[in-house]
Amino acid sequence: MFSNRYIFIYASVMVIIVAAVLSSAATYLKPYQERNIRTEKIMDILKSVKIDADKADAETLYNKYIVEELALNTAGDAISIYKNQGFEKGDLRPFDIKLKTELKKKQFLDAGKKVDGEPAFPMYICKHDNKTFYIIPLRGKGLWGPIWGNIALEDDFKTVYGVTFGHKGETPGLGAEIATLAFQDQFVGKTIFDDNYKFTSIDVVKGGIATMPADQQIHGVDAISGGTITSHAVASMIRDCLSNYEAYIKKQIK
Repeated sequence: MFSNRYIFIYASVMVIIVAAVLSSAATYLKPYQERNIRTEKIMDILKSVKIDADKADAETLYNKYIVEELALNTAGDAISIYKNQGFEKGDLRPFDIKLKTELKKKQFLDAGKKVDGEPAFPMYICKHDNKTFYIIPLRGKGLWGPIWGNIALEDDFKTVYGVTFGHKGETPGLGAEIATLAFQDQFVGKTIFDDNYKFTSIDVVKGGIATMPADQQIHGVDAISGGTITSHAVASMIRDCLSNYEAYIKKQIK
């Protein structure tokens, strides 16, 4: 029969060994995990402009079609430009910007709080089929966790060419429907500005856009039946994120 001292020592040694193995495994796997996250991000960006990519060709297609990355401040100025695999201006690569952090900075600034450095928002410029598209990443809060996506604008800076949405834990069959093509395809052809370039964003309407005035339906899509909270979260995400690009867009259309 083993003594309490023996059991304690044995358990302690086993805990140390298991912890060491897990730590080593996490360290070993981290580069692979980061690569997968990067590849999924690239695929999602490309998907917003209807370019199908898989893990094998995502990087190649990204370098072919995404011709420029911009990091924009709240005044609509490019503080960093990454082009042709190098920096044309600044030293902050837009692709590496953590949107969650920058949105939090903006939130603190709006509340009158001090932040470390000004917010920087990424934009990706795509040339595909002899057209230019402007891709803006999105991030917000859903019912059960974060939601995210990308919205691609045509060269008029107001017409939606494509969108992608993802989520961490929205309800299957309800809020999780934001990740389906049936929901996302509604956004194609909608506009985020009116004819005078007043920012309207895109609303996700409970009861459907048929309840909106006819001249406003170009700025709305149908909400998900039974997924009202997530639908509203998508609308808030789009408005909150796109508003950070309004100054830049208005400088481009003058």
